[in-house]
Amino acid sequence: MAKKRPQTKAAAPQRKNGAGAAGTDVEVPVVGAREPCPCGSGRRYKACHGRAASHAVTELVQRPFEGLTGECDWVALRELVPAATVELTLKDGLPEGVPSVTLATVLPMAWPALRRDDGSVLLGLQNDTPSGDISRDLADTLTRALTAEPGTPVAAQRVDPQGPRLQDLLDPAAAFEPAVHSGFEFWVRDEEGTENATPEVTASLERANAAAIPTVRLTSVDSSYWCETPEKNHLRWVMPHPEERLLDALARLHAAGTSSLGEGTRLVGSFRAHGLTVPVWDLPSVMTAEECEKPAAAFAERLAAALADEAPLTPEERRARGGLTNRQVTLS
Repeated sequence: MAKKRPQTKAAAPQRKNGAGAAGTDVEVPVVGAREPCPCGSGRRYKACHGRAASHAVTELVQRPFEGLTGECDWVALRELVPAATVELTLKDGLPEGVPSVTLATVLPMAWPALRRDDGSVLLGLQNDTPSGDISRDLADTLTRALTAEPGTPVAAQRVDPQGPRLQDLLDPAAAFEPAVHSGFEFWVRDEEGTENATPEVTASLERANAAAIPTVRLTSVDSSYWCETPEKNHLRWVMPHPEERLLDALARLHAAGTSSLGEGTRLVGSFRAHGLTVPVWDLPSVMTAEECEKPAAAFAERLAAALADEAPLTPEERRARGGLTNRQVTLS
């Protein structure tokens, strides 16, 4: 299971009424919490404009990837998949000197982003973020990476709560097609396959490869990922349906004995991640990703029928739903 990342809050620049020419508002910049407030009140920032700034970004954005192409895969790559990349297409095209922008699950030393020597950009997804909106944090990192010096990583920083989000920067018509990797060699290989890494990156690569769980994305259904662990394998499937409706449908199938993916498999519960639900199946250790394809496609048909059923749940179905709810784990 992926580790839940704490969400810290960033402060927003505040407006001070009547401080500018002709009584117009002026922006009060963000400073340290214990420093004097720039508005001139004589109070510390945290007791003056900093209080409102902190409140402005208190609420966590529950579905930060909503509206993006491939929302379910964004969630999977953020929380479940060790090593994967996706080529991103910007709304306004690539800037001069930037041949490509690639989303990566993880980067060396947990860098938020990296501008390669050739000018291409790698954007890391599985990082702690400084505010309650992952999409805005990633957009800020991406914007800075596009203008960073080639050959340098991009550090995390406090973001402008009014700044752009990924939904503002990425082309909504472009496909989102994750490539799942067995390891993290994409860190050190350029487009020509040449390897170039510092000793620190090499050491980070070795540690990451040692910890990576073998993972495969199914092709018969969307956003479904098989993974191999020492005792048993699993299928984790990120679904876009509203949570309550999906749990009802899963309960109908579970009560009917049709929620499994075949002999030796079992629907064991679900994750809740970034506003979406992720059902999880235990699989026999001998069941490969390829052997999951047909059962997963057949389950998708059964699920569609169950989702369309609007009849009240039977007592047995309600008990099944309660069991599924009790085994639900929130990742974000």
